[in-house]
Amino acid sequence: MSNQETLALPVLSLSREQVGTVQVPAPLVGGPVRKHLLHEAVKAQQASWRAGTAATKTKGKVRGGGKKPWRQKGTGRARAGSTRSPLWPGGGTIFGPQPRSYEIRMPRGARRAALCSALASRHGEGRLTIVDAFTLAEPKTKRVLETLARLGLEGSTLVVVPEVDPLVWRAARNLPHVKVIAEGGLAVFDVLGHRNLVLTRAALEQLAARVGGDA
Repeated sequence: MSNQETLALPVLSLSREQVGTVQVPAPLVGGPVRKHLLHEAVKAQQASWRAGTAATKTKGKVRGGGKKPWRQKGTGRARAGSTRSPLWPGGGTIFGPQPRSYEIRMPRGARRAALCSALASRHGEGRLTIVDAFTLAEPKTKRVLETLARLGLEGSTLVVVPEVDPLVWRAARNLPHVKVIAEGGLAVFDVLGHRNLVLTRAALEQLAARVGGDA
């Protein structure tokens, strides 16, 4: 990350008081929003969720049909070699789906640029909040709601931490509009799928070290 311009982002406490600043590479949150990369990244992530287990049987896999239905000539009917022909009811399927992988591979640079674009999008909209830490005194859902209310956040919120704290995860798991995720698992789909983005200082520093230099 040498020879790169940096941005100073304010760091807040959980009571919304500024407690300092953090320096991050400018391309991480201040670069252009490349919508085509966002689209490709979301499409790739959704494709990776597809099981790809749909399968149909060809005539060679359908049980039965080993005996020729009638002799080749002299019956006045069309030639037939098997009752499991795709032309017959109960026969095989022509060109049906078979188990396959729907994975779409994006170059590493494109994946990182897409993530930076997602962060830049939230930063440009004023929906990126950096907190010193995200901790709770007890694993209660109402504590999460109180914390988000003190931060002035309304609507769906993604909280990114360096490592998932079991107390925080348990407290937030019943909230359909709140998701807590470790920095290593952060993806474009998660960022764009929530109105607000909350990053702890440690998570932001880890993210900058991982993708900031190649943004």
